[in-house]
Amino acid sequence: MNKVLTKAEEQVMQTLWKLERAGLKAVTDSMPDPKPHTSTVATILKILSEKGFIHVEPIGRMHFYSPAISKEEYSGKRIEGIAYSYFDGSFNQVISHMVKSKNVSIEDLELLIAQLKGKK
Repeated sequence: MNKVLTKAEEQVMQTLWKLERAGLKAVTDSMPDPKPHTSTVATILKILSEKGFIHVEPIGRMHFYSPAISKEEYSGKRIEGIAYSYFDGSFNQVISHMVKSKNVSIEDLELLIAQLKGKK
């Protein structure tokens, strides 16, 4: 899945990732203030379903929604997309940029190195 979420879709997905499975009212109630109107959330959930980001489970007159993609899977694909779009696919350049902008500490880099060594 290489589709990108809009800002509004991402807000709904963030809520759904936290809730794991919920109806429309629970999703709307769990969103940060200012909360969007219920009909807006319903429209976004319909779009997310059409895009394949969520599963819809009808039970009686209610619908329950759950993520079809994990937050980790989506964020990983987004990071890869950013690396290819803005850094010619070089994760070295991504990390170098993060170091230069002081968004990565030495401890973070040491943890990364340890994780990479553990993969070998």
